Parts: sequence; structure tokens; C-alpha cells
Amino acid sequence: MHRSRPARTLLMTLAALTALTTTACGNTQDPNDDEPAPATTPRDRPTTSRSAPQPPSSSPADGTDAGACTDGNCEIAVTEPVTIRFPAPGDAGRATLSVTKVGPNEIEYEVKSGNNRSNGGASGPGQGCLTYLRDRGSGNSCGTLDPARPSPRPGAVVIQATTGTDGTALLHIVSP
Repeated sequence: MHRSRPARTLLMTLAALTALTTTACGNTQDPNDDEPAPATTPRDRPTTSRSAPQPPSSSPADGTDAGACTDGNCEIAVTEPVTIRFPAPGDAGRATLSVTKVGPNEIEYEVKSGNNRSNGGASGPGQGCLTYLRDRGSGNSCGTLDPARPSPRPGAVVIQATTGTDGTALLHIVSP
């Protein structure tokens, strides 16, 4: 069977690219090095996709004291249902955050401020919800979250609830 010149050139090019790719992905070792090169794993390889965030820290800034949130700025770990009252945005008085369920990789909560209500819930490693509480309404966004403290927003209280693998959820309340 005879192959045309372009087909042979294409096959030779593909073979060369395969060899280069295989060599580029392998481990290299300095011949003067006495220790073997470490085996690469998928974690060692660079990636462009976003990896899942780490679970909440076991020692958040304000610990586990829900009383630290009464000023509208805190970072606490919760392991059971809790109710937190803090200043609402605008002239709405006080807002209430009620964590209704906490478990391994799970959190559910409700926020009330004046006549506004918002529910949030997430399950799975690194999952959570952001609630933006404003004087004329609120909104939620749930999914994979970075457990780091969210940025303050003008005219809004930001509530972030992130799940933890050990049944500890991390709450952030950030007021402007």
C-alpha cells in the first residue's frame, strides 16, 4: 500500500508531536542527583480549571462565638443551628440570620430583614452561598466558593456560608 507524500508527512509530524508530548509530560532527573525524581500526579500538573476551595479553617477569626456577629462583621464556625442578629442595611433596623441545618458538607439558612426574606442552602465539598442583603431586597448566589472573607459592598450586608467536610460551616458577615 502506497501513501501519498502529504499523508506520510502528516503521519511523521503526528509521530514527532506524540514523542515530544510524551517527553514533555515525563519526569526529568539530573544525572548528578542521587535521589529519584518524584512521580507526578494530576495535582502536580498545571491546570487552567479552578480547583475546589479548601474546607473552612478550624480557627476562624472570631472562633465559634455567635455574639461576635452582633456588630455585622464577623467570621465564625458553626456546628449546629444558631440565630444571629445584626444591623440591617439602611433603616431596616436589625436583621436575623438563622442557620437551620449544618452537617458534613451541608448548610441551610434563612435571612430576615424588615419584610424581606432570603433562604440559602448548599451541599457538597467547598460549596456555599452568598447573600446580599440590601434595604430594599436581597439576593442569593450558591455554588463553589472560596472560603476567604468576602469583600464589603456599598449599601449591602454580605453573608457567606461555606460548607465543611467535618460538619463545621464557616460564616462570614460583612457590613459596609
